[in-house]
Amino acid sequence: MSGLGKVVCVTGGSGFIASWLVKLLLGRGYTVKATVRNPDNPKKTLHLRTLEGAPERLHLLKADLLEEGAFDAAVDGCEGVFHTASPFFLAATDPEAELIAPAVKGTLNVLASCAKASSVKRVVVTSSLAAVQLTGKPLTPDVVVDETWFSNPELCRSMKAWYELSKTLAEEAAWKFAKEKGLDMVTVNPGMVIGPLLQPTLNTSAGAILNLISGSTTFPNATFGWVHVRDVALAHILAYEVSSASGRYCLSERVAHYSDIVDILQKLYSNLPLPEKSVDDNPYEPTYQISKERAKALGIEFIPLEVGLKDTVESLKEKNFVNF
Repeated sequence: MSGLGKVVCVTGGSGFIASWLVKLLLGRGYTVKATVRNPDNPKKTLHLRTLEGAPERLHLLKADLLEEGAFDAAVDGCEGVFHTASPFFLAATDPEAELIAPAVKGTLNVLASCAKASSVKRVVVTSSLAAVQLTGKPLTPDVVVDETWFSNPELCRSMKAWYELSKTLAEEAAWKFAKEKGLDMVTVNPGMVIGPLLQPTLNTSAGAILNLISGSTTFPNATFGWVHVRDVALAHILAYEVSSASGRYCLSERVAHYSDIVDILQKLYSNLPLPEKSVDDNPYEPTYQISKERAKALGIEFIPLEVGLKDTVESLKEKNFVNF
């Protein structure tokens, strides 16, 4: 119970990663102040209120990413702050308003509140491999992506990779602000996060697996680093608890093309109507490597991709997103 008597804050507490983070923090004895857009919406908060330890040690507070000072009360008195709140979806009609502003302004608003609070010892920001690997360097099987890589905003813009751009600009702004204000900040940069859902709503990465298992005739021609949500939540906690933790931590158990994901699902569930061909006739996006060195040094022993996929499918079944 390493968190006994300690108070921490989690922003965007009802999200996929954040819900797991809240669960693990409560399990370690922490008192958690979690921000949500509407604490009175049971659809968004019931799964948090029913976590073990929640009645005694979970406090839900209302906060809006775009409102200056909205996080002052939430972070006041906290030793650690975990900033996970940031929109994640891939089809934006107005990328600036839907993705970029909430990611960048929201991050700066949270950090500004942290800079005001003398209690805050460290801030852990949820970034993404999206802010790491779009550098313009070709990704091939012998290339190892690591924490020194930063995605190129101009390249993101030219590719209309709006989510990648939002995470890149948010992380750049965060490091600049942290340096100016002397904040002790660490970022966690996961790939495609899979595993069981605690929240009742479908998140983007679980939705990608749901598409594959619910009758889609094609799979995307895309390659990602994949990681289990439990590893991501634990990495946030270790990034806060391990005093020597610093900088960025890339998180990926394995880099796999969607065709590999379909193959694993086929082995796990031979009765599923899985897609047999790529969405286009182009050569498959190549796989590459993502360094695990820093993550392992932090104490992460990655849960295998196969387990993550099975956990995701079983969770989608349990929540009636799919029936078979």
